[in-house]
Amino acid sequence: MEPGGPAVALAPAPRRKRAFGRKAGRAATNSTAILLLLAAWEVLPRLGVVDPVFVPPLSENLVAWYDLLIGGQLSEHLQASLARSLAGFGLAILLAIPLGLLIGWYRPVADFLTPLLELFRNTSAVALLPVFTLILGIGETTKVTFVLYACAWPILLNTISGVKTVEPLLIKSARSMGLGPLRLFQKVILPAAVPTIFTGVRLAGAYSILVLLFAEMVGAKAGLGYLILDTQSSFRIPDMYAGIITISVLGLLFNLLLVGVERRFSTWRTT
Repeated sequence: MEPGGPAVALAPAPRRKRAFGRKAGRAATNSTAILLLLAAWEVLPRLGVVDPVFVPPLSENLVAWYDLLIGGQLSEHLQASLARSLAGFGLAILLAIPLGLLIGWYRPVADFLTPLLELFRNTSAVALLPVFTLILGIGETTKVTFVLYACAWPILLNTISGVKTVEPLLIKSARSMGLGPLRLFQKVILPAAVPTIFTGVRLAGAYSILVLLFAEMVGAKAGLGYLILDTQSSFRIPDMYAGIITISVLGLLFNLLLVGVERRFSTWRTT
């Protein structure tokens, strides 16, 4: 056996252990605040620091969540909310990204539409919910369209920003190499704008759940927003918190999914 052979063979193992230790330490640090919040939610109501009638301990809310899950009510409301949220979110992506690319790349289109965009971008989607209801009624079309409207703005504005803020030197270099407008857009503008576009998509993902709650509190018979309003009005407080917990976890999972998709489409970026 040659001197130093085993040391060379075993060298990657300590590095893997150190990398694993760093990741574990980072995960523990990042989760500390959440664990403290959950602990306070359990302890403070039991100590009487907050009224346990209005803020039950976390364990009671989790029991209520489990009962709703076993009874099938939670699945029914969750499926209704997911269908509406994903429909509006998907339509927003299909409409807002192409429009944002067009506005960001073609100056005449931007000059024509910018005043209209400035008017509506500062109008709250929630403030327009009564208008959507009056025009479209209280059915599924209103809820999906409401989510579409709310999600479209962060995607549209970030797409425009992503196109307009591409490094000018990249554009000059590509043009000096003989790339035409279409190839320049495909090879330089669009790839460089992807990170900013995905920032808007992630914001829209959060909006697709949050604004839906308002829509489901008006004329809905199923959905997490309806569940929260119904349980609050009937004073089933643990069930209300169960709905809120479900929304929080759903939003977190949705964001993690979008982060994974962003990494998939942005593998060329360096960290």
